[in-house]
Amino acid sequence: MNISKKTSSNEKNSESNLTRDVQKNKQKKQKKLVDMEGLVTHNLSNGKFRLKLENGVEVIGHLSGKIRQNRIKIVVGDKVTVELSPYDLTKGRITYRHR
Repeated sequence: MNISKKTSSNEKNSESNLTRDVQKNKQKKQKKLVDMEGLVTHNLSNGKFRLKLENGVEVIGHLSGKIRQNRIKIVVGDKVTVELSPYDLTKGRITYRHR
């Protein structure tokens, strides 16, 4: 007994509308972050670091979740990439440690 399910045109339209809505939500959630490179100058507590950016500004950065998950060690003197929020340019998230 071979029972095949036929999809109606209404189901196909609702699926395409759903994927369109998901794509719109992803675009809305995407933040406008500023990526900059910096140098770690001080190690503060709780995974926070004082960083000197390439333009000379000092900011405080915390470790991103992926860096914590993969247990990547960051020490003073490392070159890192930092995401800065456009709302507060004195705080950022460390997203990558350069080799």
